[in-house]
Amino acid sequence: MNQITPPPKLDIIPASAPFSDAQRSWLNGFFAGLLSPDVATPLSAEQGTAVMQSGDGDDGEAPWHDQTMPIADRMKLAEGRPVRRKMMAAMAQQDCGQCGYNCSDYSEAIASRSEARLNLCVPGGKETARMLKSLYEELDKAPAAKGGDKPAGKADVAAAPAVTVTIAEPGRSRDNPVAATFLSRRLLNKGKSEKETYHIEFDLSESKLDYVVGDSFGVFPRNDVGLVDQIIALLGASHTTKVNGKTLREVLIDDVSLSPAPDSLFELISFITGGAQREKARALAQGEDPDGDAATLDVMATLQKFSGTRPHPEAFVEALEPLQPRLYSISSSHNATPGKLSLTVDSVRYVINKRKRLGVASTFLGERINDGETLKVYVQKAHGFGLPQDPKTPIIMIGPGTGIAPFRAFLLDRKATGAPGKNWLFFGHQRSDCDFFYQDELNAMKTSGQLTRLSLAWSRDGEKKFYVQDRMREVGRELWTWLAEGAHLYICGDAKRMAKDVERALVDIVAQFGARSTDEAVSFVAELKKTGRFQADVY
Repeated sequence: MNQITPPPKLDIIPASAPFSDAQRSWLNGFFAGLLSPDVATPLSAEQGTAVMQSGDGDDGEAPWHDQTMPIADRMKLAEGRPVRRKMMAAMAQQDCGQCGYNCSDYSEAIASRSEARLNLCVPGGKETARMLKSLYEELDKAPAAKGGDKPAGKADVAAAPAVTVTIAEPGRSRDNPVAATFLSRRLLNKGKSEKETYHIEFDLSESKLDYVVGDSFGVFPRNDVGLVDQIIALLGASHTTKVNGKTLREVLIDDVSLSPAPDSLFELISFITGGAQREKARALAQGEDPDGDAATLDVMATLQKFSGTRPHPEAFVEALEPLQPRLYSISSSHNATPGKLSLTVDSVRYVINKRKRLGVASTFLGERINDGETLKVYVQKAHGFGLPQDPKTPIIMIGPGTGIAPFRAFLLDRKATGAPGKNWLFFGHQRSDCDFFYQDELNAMKTSGQLTRLSLAWSRDGEKKFYVQDRMREVGRELWTWLAEGAHLYICGDAKRMAKDVERALVDIVAQFGARSTDEAVSFVAELKKTGRFQADVY
């Protein structure tokens, strides 16, 4: 086996910058991952300081907003900040909108006590909910400040601007959804594809909802009936048992999450069992992992793990979390097809301990809802993700896989409105013969001139994997020319790998073809973000 030589350690953040060892270590790792090791240039002490000291009012540039970073590391970077800023660090994804807020407004609402729900951060899941609960408890403790830390507690609440919670118009928030009709689904993959991706269409004419490209669509899914019936059997209950005016089966299908088991379910189990079982349940409720299987425990797996304990159906339901809506990037244009809306959705399926698990919303849309049925929906307005105001502005769109969704919408919208700006799409997936979503449509746009450039990358077609960032590097000179002409650049898709790899490629391209040092290229890309010329919709 070939021995892999580790990359040289880079000290990009200087020792003189005012960070703790943990903060400096993370920042060095962050920039080392962003920059090529052979061209990375250490930052000056002033530049290192500026990385984090953007002020409490400008947390959008703070490094704790990396949703791929472990929560413990994010919290270290937020040390010394007010509680409401620590709450922002706890939130696992920046401004995804699934909670119904952006991250700043959600943290302000919690800190000002106008929002009592601490479990709305869907991407963050249990880890974020636990941390928010802990931070919420700090609001009453008001400890004395230490070493420059700002005091938490009532002083912090006073410092947080009040957030007024108002009920949005129907269909404009998760708290006030409307009904839409499911029209159809169409499989986008062909042949022997390893994926299962659907083009999903809805009729909005009854609800009179409209939207702007870049917005997201909130869908309230329903749980799989087969899973629900297995859980009812494990409870030893009848599906007709009444809970809150509905049958147990109806409640489990429509109202509660059956995904990761909440701490409150472990607490309930600890009350009705004893001995080693009780100790394990208590440990799990406190975020510990006594058997090394905590990450695999959804509601059904928890009942199987603690077999023989049969909570009362009413107490069981009360211990579960509400079933959260899911947000999807809209892949259609209201200007092109008023009254209709489409999504591009991957059906999520995986196996844990020989049991098939299903993505709740993705398989609901992909197989369980029937044509003509209605479901609860809403439009989530985009936060800083949309077409340029000037229709003449060129755009560069990078969206592999289902990341193509908003860019299909952009292209359809620009076509419908006659926008003259140039359009360049980077799309990639596994195989060209079975994973080329909207192939005929995109080729027709290319032929007509609507799509100025179409750059494709297929990771499984050759012996070596090839991704959109590799294609970007190949056409780096032309990409830089577009940027120099004022183009806006967009990324949509996977945050953990793709978005970081694309940004790293972009920095390299700016440095190479823009005749800039690495330091200047990083600053250039940061300026693109600050001015809204580089926008991301990542998850």
